[in-house]
Amino acid sequence: MKKEKNNPKEEDNLQEKIIKDFQFTIEELEKKNKEIFSGWQRTEADFLNYKQKETERLGTLSSYIKEDMFDGLLPVIDNFNLAEKMIPVDKKEDNNIKGLLMIKKQFDMFLKTIGVEEIDSVGKIFDPQYNEAVEEVEDDSKESGLIIEEVQKGYLLNDKVIRPSKVRIIK
Repeated sequence: MKKEKNNPKEEDNLQEKIIKDFQFTIEELEKKNKEIFSGWQRTEADFLNYKQKETERLGTLSSYIKEDMFDGLLPVIDNFNLAEKMIPVDKKEDNNIKGLLMIKKQFDMFLKTIGVEEIDSVGKIFDPQYNEAVEEVEDDSKESGLIIEEVQKGYLLNDKVIRPSKVRIIK
């Protein structure tokens, strides 16, 4: 028996068909790969945007919580300040008073760590952004608008006015 040889033309056609099939398969796989890759890139970009927005939202939420907490602490702070003002000079060496003043100092330090600052007013010119005038006093020897007394302390929380200081100013 003799082995039949395939026609060289048929072999070439078969090889071309196989090559075309492989090329088609490669093109389809490359196309699918690009689709998957671009989908992954979009998903990654969406996730990064979400992460950034969530970070901003949590920062805003944190600020609101701090403001709300500080609003609740304002009467306590005011009472501490009033109590300190009312202590006679001769009683400031009493150990109980010293303890009370140490607690107030710790409290003030805690407020600083969360971003609370007192508005410095006395001796400065009135600024409606930071001060609220409760009384105008006549004094020709001093500059008009000068703050001469702070009636109630004002506070900033992370550079935002939480409560303006209530002051007496020169008319």
